[in-house]
Amino acid sequence: MKIFASNAIREIDNATCEAQNIDSLDLMERAAGAVTYEIISRFLPNQRIVVVAGPGNNGGDALAVARQLFEQGYKKIEVFLFNVVGKLTHDCDEERKRLITLDGIDFTEVKRDFSPPYLGENDVLIDGLFGSGLRQPLQGGFAMLARLINESGAYVISIDMPSGLFGEWNDNISRRDMVHANLTLAFQTPRLSFFFEENADVIGEFKLLDIDLDDAKMKELHSDFMVVEARTVRPLLKPRRKFSGKRDYGSVLLMAGSIGMIGAAVLAARACMRSGAGLVTVHSAKSGMQIVQTAVPVAMFEPDKNDNYITDMTVHHTHQAVAVGPGIGVNPRTIDALESLLKTCKSPLVLDADALNCIAARPALLQILPPQTIITPHIGEFDRLFGEHSNSEERLKKAIDMAKYYNIIIVLKGHYTVTVRPTGRVYFNSTGNPGMSTAGSGDVLTGVIAAFVAQGYRPEHAATIGVYVHGLAGDLVTADLGEFGVMATDIADYCGKAIRAIVTREKL
Repeated sequence: MKIFASNAIREIDNATCEAQNIDSLDLMERAAGAVTYEIISRFLPNQRIVVVAGPGNNGGDALAVARQLFEQGYKKIEVFLFNVVGKLTHDCDEERKRLITLDGIDFTEVKRDFSPPYLGENDVLIDGLFGSGLRQPLQGGFAMLARLINESGAYVISIDMPSGLFGEWNDNISRRDMVHANLTLAFQTPRLSFFFEENADVIGEFKLLDIDLDDAKMKELHSDFMVVEARTVRPLLKPRRKFSGKRDYGSVLLMAGSIGMIGAAVLAARACMRSGAGLVTVHSAKSGMQIVQTAVPVAMFEPDKNDNYITDMTVHHTHQAVAVGPGIGVNPRTIDALESLLKTCKSPLVLDADALNCIAARPALLQILPPQTIITPHIGEFDRLFGEHSNSEERLKKAIDMAKYYNIIIVLKGHYTVTVRPTGRVYFNSTGNPGMSTAGSGDVLTGVIAAFVAQGYRPEHAATIGVYVHGLAGDLVTADLGEFGVMATDIADYCGKAIRAIVTREKL
């Protein structure tokens, strides 16, 4: 699913009206109908509902919702239309005219002074002040209104997007002066700003409402930002041939583990095998041999010369993927070994965890990363590599720049794990849940991505597929065990089920 900028949304709206031979007011009524249906599905007709509408088309949406709710038997509706400059858009004015013809509707058009209504925790407020057409942060009376709404305790439903929030970037804008929604009802596609952690309390839950926007126009318009869904991943997955053997699905060399952290190697190896790799060889501290061979007997073990940590990352055989990092520590000799590997390795690389911490300890190693290397940092590892960042928006911008500069693929882990390609294209993952916030989950992801690289997938596809499969495995585990009961071993063991669910179109 593409994530469109606000100006592109207007193009899509216009194309929809032209292709379907309707006018913009008809499309507004359709959008309002979708919002109304959602509200009816959640609240009874005796619910008190306060509607605040601005002078633009977002306000027109809100007025249309108020009218449709009233017509459906919701009589406790109070509407405030803010027309402080004396100018409404054409469609907003038309919706105003329709609304005021209704007998019994409680309607106030605010032109100067405003006496705010009482709002309490039992009330519902529909926010239609400003949508994606907003040009500047809320100021003056509108900022004060946003704060009043936020402090009221009312259940807030924002149409299109919370008033005051921009659709894309929100640098240095106070969230205090934005309406904080419990539920944001967006039309057809999400906005980029929905995926940043610092906006989570502003957006609340968001739901996409299908209003039959023009599919041809959405396919035509370019976007550098995408949401990865099952329908994105399914066409990329290659069917397994009947006449095939283990070597047809690639060999992974996994350099992982050190004394006290051999479990990281176990988790990555299990995930690698569960995700379809034909062969896995674990290179680890010599002391880890018995643990790995017992926990993952299907994996081969290549002992380092050192008992406690890895000192040699020489690749002795042909492997279709080399993954480095889980649990290796940051001993100077391990960093030396990693430097040697980066200079000599011919196989595609996946770097995670302590491999990234080793690079952070010796930043010059960034300059010798082989092209198309996949790195999978969490936010702490990312900031150690590329400098401190105050929020996820800043971090994504830096990831885009660094992926281009170093010609690498960055998998920035989080609630919406984001895969950034060297081309500047960005893929937000749609699977996963808070239950996956558990030790070893990242080690599992390393194994999953490495497995897809080994099976012959291009690194950028392997990263996108691997992140989706990893998150879906976590969702399947959570469905069985609950968010509090998930362990990384469970996620690894459910990877095969996740791939099957994608291929067979099981309900996801």
